Amino acid sequence: MNKAVRTSLVTAVIFTSASALLVFAPTVLAQETPRADKHYIGLLATTYNHRTIGENIKESAWGTGGTLIVGGHITDRFHAELRAGGGFKDAEVPDSDLSLAIDYYASWYIGMHYPITEYANVYGQFGFSYIHGEGDISDPDNNRNRPFEELDGEFPDSGFSVSWLAGLDFEVMDNTFLVFEGGKLFEDTGTDVNTFQFSGGLRYEF
Repeated sequence: MNKAVRTSLVTAVIFTSASALLVFAPTVLAQETPRADKHYIGLLATTYNHRTIGENIKESAWGTGGTLIVGGHITDRFHAELRAGGGFKDAEVPDSDLSLAIDYYASWYIGMHYPITEYANVYGQFGFSYIHGEGDISDPDNNRNRPFEELDGEFPDSGFSVSWLAGLDFEVMDNTFLVFEGGKLFEDTGTDVNTFQFSGGLRYEF
């Protein structure tokens, strides 16, 4: 996908989501709802850490993007959610002419959260993701790019993967949480690339 188009699409999604947070927040603060009956939306800035890149080389590289979250509390301890995201900045692999782009991805998780203070929770979640991206070698004839030849084109080879996350949230305002988390987004069984995600942002419950 064209980088400019991909960036515009992700930016539009994030702008729309941020507007929704501002519109819905005042209307739901007036009444307190049991957490088991609440839903939530969130917006995160995300970095992608691609590891074990290349045949017998095992390089690593970082890219950046954004993530939109929509979910709900099943009980006071368990939740389920959907996520959608995409990359802003491609990962440039050191000592090569390879860049790795995550055009978009979608994830489903089920998880458990546990309060550690009155205003903070730890949580873990497990699920599945579909990822679509692209690897591009700008100078394929250069010998230094030979360990990365299988990454040129569609990336990852295996679009579906198991995902997991662990995180910490803090309630900074009524029903508004500051979120920090990290975990594995996918493992490409075709090229053995492991990609981890690290995110921070806001989540609003209503």
